[in-house]
Amino acid sequence: MSFSVKNLDKDALLVLFFAVLTVAMYFMPTEYEGRIAGNAERVRGEILSVNNSDVHMFGMVKTGPQQVKLKILNGKFKGRVLEAQNDLLGRMDKDKLFSPGDTAFVVLSLNDNGDIVYANPQDHYRIATELWLLGVFALLLIVFGGWTGAKALLSFLFTAMAIWKILVPWLLNGYNPVILTMTIVIILCAVIIFMVAGINRKGTVAFIGAISGVISSSLIAVYFTYSLNLHGAVMPFAETLLYSGYGHLDLTKIYIAAIFLACSGAVMDLAMDVSASMAEVVLAHPGISRIEALRSGLRVGRAVVGTMTTTLLLAYSGGFITLLMAFMAQGVPVENTFNFIYVSAEVVKTIAGSFGLVAVAPFTAVAGMFIYVSKSK
Repeated sequence: MSFSVKNLDKDALLVLFFAVLTVAMYFMPTEYEGRIAGNAERVRGEILSVNNSDVHMFGMVKTGPQQVKLKILNGKFKGRVLEAQNDLLGRMDKDKLFSPGDTAFVVLSLNDNGDIVYANPQDHYRIATELWLLGVFALLLIVFGGWTGAKALLSFLFTAMAIWKILVPWLLNGYNPVILTMTIVIILCAVIIFMVAGINRKGTVAFIGAISGVISSSLIAVYFTYSLNLHGAVMPFAETLLYSGYGHLDLTKIYIAAIFLACSGAVMDLAMDVSASMAEVVLAHPGISRIEALRSGLRVGRAVVGTMTTTLLLAYSGGFITLLMAFMAQGVPVENTFNFIYVSAEVVKTIAGSFGLVAVAPFTAVAGMFIYVSKSK
């Protein structure tokens, strides 16, 4: 049987298109790859021995230089044994203590002749394990999901590339964070929903509902961020970003954009649940009226939205659980705790995201009422 493009299913063509686009984004330069000055090479190194005689412990933190001997495991210096120093700063979130047998991520500083000047064991080497974890995830997704799982994996990779190669560098370039992130979210919603559901009525209804929910969440985030006098400096590494030469960035707008970006995935899930349920109802009852279809979609939305809002609460609270623990351990009153800017920022993030979830169900149901049912009975 001869093969031609006409024989390809439009679903396969769509997957092929976005697969090529994902690969293209992977190789697309961002203009930030070569920002680190100096000639350097990044390699893996095996820790052969350590000397902790100059490391001092003050309570729970350690300070001082740890002397290490390491062996380069890859690159043009493979097999070289070097002496290096691991400086401990007394910060548990940044310090690392090596032991013999550990594998370190080592940055080698080179001179103009290509010889090693200095070896810096930056941290434990984790990339191989992360890639292995990603591979297991991809395998399980394809095995259990089949063709749909493969499309979900492609949408996952496409989203990762879009965030890393487009959203992050364009934010650094000073584009309006709210407009840019909303544009990216709309594109991602279209790609993910239509790739998984196909270009059909079910995908269209889910897309309309998802975008309506994201817009609702963004409006709530904008209003309450400014009414509560919140700012983006509450985000991790915000000050580091400003002091790195990016003082022109509007961190508050970046914070707002992060709110509806974070909830967009849950919004898409809920929109797809309602859309798929309405599609099945209409398929089983072709003579259903628009009002009956609307009621069906709303009933599904009510059943799902309760768990989805709790999901957002658990996801967000898991990110700042140590903050709440610290306040409780110090006996800080509840009204003081929730008046702190860090906690208030998380409250707005949770409520704004949950508001988008609550809104997406009726929006999706209304869209399905008109798209699935041709006329009112």
